[in-house]
Amino acid sequence: MAGARTWRPREQFFGPSIAHLDDVASLNQVFSDAFTERYRRDGMVGVRVPMLNPAIWRYAIEDAASGAMLWRDGRGQIAAFNIVHRSGTEGWMGPLAVRSDHQAAGLGRTIVTAGIEWLRRSGARVIGLETMPRTMDNIGFYSSLGFVPGRLTITVTLESAPAAHAPLLLGRLGDDEKREAAEACRELLDRIAPGYDHTREIVITDRLALGDTLLLRDASGRLRGFALCHSAPLVEGRARDELRVLKLVLDDERLLGEMLRGLRDMARRSGTQRVAIRMQGEYEDAYAALIELGGRVRWTDLRMALHDAPAVKPAQGMVLSNWEI
Repeated sequence: MAGARTWRPREQFFGPSIAHLDDVASLNQVFSDAFTERYRRDGMVGVRVPMLNPAIWRYAIEDAASGAMLWRDGRGQIAAFNIVHRSGTEGWMGPLAVRSDHQAAGLGRTIVTAGIEWLRRSGARVIGLETMPRTMDNIGFYSSLGFVPGRLTITVTLESAPAAHAPLLLGRLGDDEKREAAEACRELLDRIAPGYDHTREIVITDRLALGDTLLLRDASGRLRGFALCHSAPLVEGRARDELRVLKLVLDDERLLGEMLRGLRDMARRSGTQRVAIRMQGEYEDAYAALIELGGRVRWTDLRMALHDAPAVKPAQGMVLSNWEI
């Protein structure tokens, strides 16, 4: 004989609405709780995922603009969010999370589908995200929505070190020179990866004083590469300890050594101990060069993209584009 069950109505969720700076504290709590629970289900019971630096949330929300989407439950509390970014024709999602007590209710599929639709409407030709490679549930879930696994993104760090010449930084330029430099970065990237545009990230980083953009020029003054970096701590309440490279563009991969010397010096001058580079797996020679210089492997992520909107390695040059904040 079956026991009596109490009937519970299906929870209703409302959204998406656009996230604002007033939502940061709630977003941080959902983020920390959801990812802590994810680690617990993976067997890492003692891990507590810390909250992010509110300044980094501000960067993510401003960068995403109308792509910073959240959903609320019937009590008006944030139940899920998906911070969706578009840099020209390059689109990606992250961070995204569903509140722990609302998981397995179909909300995850809703927020990812909304992100895909927003990016398609916005003209993105690349649509991707990154997830933990050891988590089969995540990989299976994203695969069911049309994402296919690519190669690993490997976070490698190099210790800071002085260079013979100080790096040229966008933040030290006058306003007019900054605009000219940002436009030169856009033109360079568009030649290497047509349609990509990291101008907004460069401008927001400078305005919020989260880091700087290293400019690599040849003897004639022609821009050959740039690296957008954040030195602000990623985690709330932590001291700055590393310079994180979010974007790195070169018109010739052989210039990587010169770029790395500038980045290591930039890390030293920014008061951080090391520079962290998220090396995409398709750049085997560049990865080997990092390791030969003493690089240490710190973390791995699995890059996934929609099967009909993949990221393609440029025919020449090098583009590292971080799909994390």
